[in-house]
Amino acid sequence: MFEARLPQGNVLKKVLEAIKDLVPNANWDCGSNGLTVQAMDSSHVSLVSLSMSADGFEPYRCDRNITLGMDTSTLSKILKCASNDDSITIRAEDSGDTVSFVFESPNQDRVCEYNMKLMDIDSEHLGIPDQEYDAVVTMPSSEFQRICRDLTQIGDSVKIHCTKEGVKFSASGDLGDGNVLLKQSSSVDKEEEQV
Repeated sequence: MFEARLPQGNVLKKVLEAIKDLVPNANWDCGSNGLTVQAMDSSHVSLVSLSMSADGFEPYRCDRNITLGMDTSTLSKILKCASNDDSITIRAEDSGDTVSFVFESPNQDRVCEYNMKLMDIDSEHLGIPDQEYDAVVTMPSSEFQRICRDLTQIGDSVKIHCTKEGVKFSASGDLGDGNVLLKQSSSVDKEEEQV
């Protein structure tokens, strides 16, 4: 039996929203340490590696390791039925062919349950080697998303160039070229908004 309750269900909703277009289906490996997903996109260019620790769930129960093969677009549709403040409980039997999702409102006056059929997905677990990077940039994901969205109006690919001056994002195409320079900012009041 596998059962895990995520008090802040919007975390799972945001994770799924981020990967659903990239990975059509994935194996969710459930073990004693938590949930992990490792999947490649259809063109084998991008690798999604996700780990959700058992400590983030209240409670977390996994009697034995189990793999849940799920279609990410279907899972995303189901999770859209949950409100952002709902808790989400995931349940699966050891030898079952379905996984159930229970959404509970904070005051528990609304409880929704959805069952989804599992899939058999052939995938191999890839080892991700430890890397030494020349540069590490920490920035708000909303800012990165905005830069990429703006530069896709110019070209199909974005180049990222790091110097002591800052991080430069550039794109070029038939229409012309565009550059965005982000300078290091540590004087911002909120740490999550720093570059």
